[in-house]
Amino acid sequence: MKKLTLVLATAVAMAAPAMAADVEAGKAKSAVCAACHGANGVSAIPMYPNLAGQKEAYLVKQLKDFKNGTRKDPVMAGMAIPLTDADIANLSAYYASLK
Repeated sequence: MKKLTLVLATAVAMAAPAMAADVEAGKAKSAVCAACHGANGVSAIPMYPNLAGQKEAYLVKQLKDFKNGTRKDPVMAGMAIPLTDADIANLSAYYASLK
């Protein structure tokens, strides 16, 4: 029984986010993103993707991949490198909250 409890506790801890994202902080941080991705996450420029309504986990992964160089784009790398983990979580939560 102890082993099952430990396994369940570990699974819950891994599933829970390390920190709760702050949508309002993400909105404030998104001002610089608006130039390419639109003020509300909907781009008016076809070559830039819409961010509004994307899945939060997807956005986190993409920003982390730009930051660590796994995904290559000189503009996005320059934007992502200075972001903290909290910034990434907040931005992702903000854009995921938009429809």
